[in-house]
Amino acid sequence: MPRRVLIERVVRELASYERESASDGERRAADRLADELREAGCRDVRVEEERAHGGYWWPLGLLNVGAALAALLGRLPAALVGGAAAAAVYDDVSGGRLWFRRRTLPHRPTWNVVGELGDPAAPRTVVFMAHHDAAHSGLVFHPGLPRVGMRLVPKLHARANQSIPIIFGLFLGPLLLALWGLLGRRRLRQAGLFSAGCATATMANIGASAVVPGANDNLGAVGAVVALAHELAERPPEGVRVVLLSTGSEESFMEGMQGFGRRHFPALSRETTEFVCLECVGSPTLCVVEAEGMLRMRHYPEASREALARAGDEAGVELTRGLRTVAATDALIALRAGYATCLLGGVDETKFPANYHWPSDTPDNLDWSSIEDAVEVCLRYVRG
Repeated sequence: MPRRVLIERVVRELASYERESASDGERRAADRLADELREAGCRDVRVEEERAHGGYWWPLGLLNVGAALAALLGRLPAALVGGAAAAAVYDDVSGGRLWFRRRTLPHRPTWNVVGELGDPAAPRTVVFMAHHDAAHSGLVFHPGLPRVGMRLVPKLHARANQSIPIIFGLFLGPLLLALWGLLGRRRLRQAGLFSAGCATATMANIGASAVVPGANDNLGAVGAVVALAHELAERPPEGVRVVLLSTGSEESFMEGMQGFGRRHFPALSRETTEFVCLECVGSPTLCVVEAEGMLRMRHYPEASREALARAGDEAGVELTRGLRTVAATDALIALRAGYATCLLGGVDETKFPANYHWPSDTPDNLDWSSIEDAVEVCLRYVRG
């Protein structure tokens, strides 16, 4: 089957039903992907059940509400609760232990799909990863917002290497209220209450919004992984063990990938294992993402970024350099665990993924040639 026909079939089928994190739709997608990998010729294909809360609006919203309520009780509660809430927000958005949600919020099953190709005893392991769950929308994701900067400050936008880190708004309220508790300055309290209120309203809007089709984020990458399975099964790479991974609950801050790490990292050597994350590759422009982080920017290893760039050169695919993302992807979990990690991403003219978390993220709005190019880059990477 031609590569594009295969990719489009997979994407359109999975986009035809809702795939909220840790939902029956996500499980349905996982089972279908496992079938696809088996049909491609992968070995040891399995659907692995992990645990996830399945959202981020409840933990982040509750932390902001808690900090605001504490500030209404006085400076000492504000300092204690606000400080703890700020620390919990930082942990939650940074690929940390997710300790607040694990201790206070209900969890349910989520499902990862794993398959393997190549020599299981090979000296090099390459993990290609995507995710099959889909995000909730929300007004903060309106596609017109990134274009405001393009119109108002076009020169600044042209020089920018990342978008505005809006997640700071969720961290700022608890932090300011904790500082008010310590310093007693009235304006800190006013600003903190305002910020926490806005953050809570934003989280409520996201939680109440519909789940998007998620074609670009991230079914295009899932289709690319399935295409990789077929092509690597036909021509297995020499001296390389290939692991193909599609995670669940990525949209709830990488909970599926956290589960994969707990299950598999102890058996994956940091000296011989590489992770390649594919994210939003149905956007018009593919890029080597240099770094990512919602609050703290973490750079991918230079050697990993250069290896991905070389693969693009060898494939004849132009990969934009210099961009960083203020989102968080599954790559962050591997990066924080000490693995050689790189991120092959996609953006449009706003320097943001096309149709990000918006109802227009449908198969009809994908750039299919970009997805095919992403497959070619990955093939060159694994044979490099």
